[in-house]
Amino acid sequence: MFFNQLKTFILLVLLSSLFIGIGGLIGGQSGMQFALIMALIFNGIAYFFSDRMVLRMYKAQPLDHEHYAYVYGMIQELANSMHLPMPKLWLINNSMANAFATGRNPKHASIAVTSGILDLLEPYELRGVLAHEMAHIYNRDILISTIAATIATSIGYLASMLRWSAFSGSMHSKRRNSNPFVLMVIGMLMPIAAMIVQLAISRSREYLADETGAHAAHDPLALASALEKLHNHIPQAHLNNTDAKRASTAALFIVHPFTGRSWTSLFATHPPIHKRVARLRALYEKMFPHR
Repeated sequence: MFFNQLKTFILLVLLSSLFIGIGGLIGGQSGMQFALIMALIFNGIAYFFSDRMVLRMYKAQPLDHEHYAYVYGMIQELANSMHLPMPKLWLINNSMANAFATGRNPKHASIAVTSGILDLLEPYELRGVLAHEMAHIYNRDILISTIAATIATSIGYLASMLRWSAFSGSMHSKRRNSNPFVLMVIGMLMPIAAMIVQLAISRSREYLADETGAHAAHDPLALASALEKLHNHIPQAHLNNTDAKRASTAALFIVHPFTGRSWTSLFATHPPIHKRVARLRALYEKMFPHR
C-alpha cells in the first residue's frame, strides 16, 4: 500500500516537472500561469460536476432500496468499517458487468453498478467489487485524478504555445537561437509524456484500491474472482468505443469496459487483470498465511 502511495507521489512530481520544464522553454512565467489558470477552470468544473454528468450519461437511476437491500447492507457494513459516510447508490440498466465510484469527496460520493454485474457475480464477489469502489472514495482518488488531469491539461496548453512559437519564430529573446524543429518535436512529445504519466497514476490508484478494498472486505480472493469474471464477460457485453464521450469515462470502471487491448501497456487506463489477480492472491497469502 505504501509503495503505491509513493509511486503516485513520484508520478505527480514527474508530471509537475514536465509542466515546469516546458514552461521554462517558452521563456517566462506568463504562459505557465495562463495554462494553469485555464486547466484549473476546466478541471475544476469537471471536479464539481463530473459525477452528475457521468451518471446522466449512463441514465443511472437510484438503486431500489427494497429490491436491492442486500447491496445496501454490504455498502453500509463497508462504510462503517472504513469510517466513511454512506454513498448514494445507482443502477445502470446495461448488460455490461461493471461498476464505478464517483464524487468529489466522501460526503458527495456515489457508486454505480450495472444490472449486468448484479446478474453475473455471486454475493461475496459483488462485496469485493463494492469494497474496491469504497476504497476509491476512501483514498480520495477523484481528487488525485483531478490534480493529475489539471497538470496534464496545463502541459497540453503550454505544448500548443511552444509549437506555435516555434512555427512563428516569435520565441522569447532568450530563446531566439533555439532550433525551431527541436522545439516543435518537444511540443509534440510533451503532451504524450504527460498522458503516459497520467495513465500510470490511474493504474497505480487501481492497484491501491484493490489492496485497500481487499483489506476492508477481509477477502482478497473475492475481488480476484470477481475481476476474472468481469474481464471474461467483457467480450459478451461491453461499451462501444466509438462513442468518444463514453470512451473518456473508461478509467472510472473497475475493469476496462471495451474489447481489445491497448497496443502498449503505457497507454492502458487499467493494470492487466492477471497482474491484479496475482497481487490479490499474494495479499491473501500474506493476510492468511496458515490457511
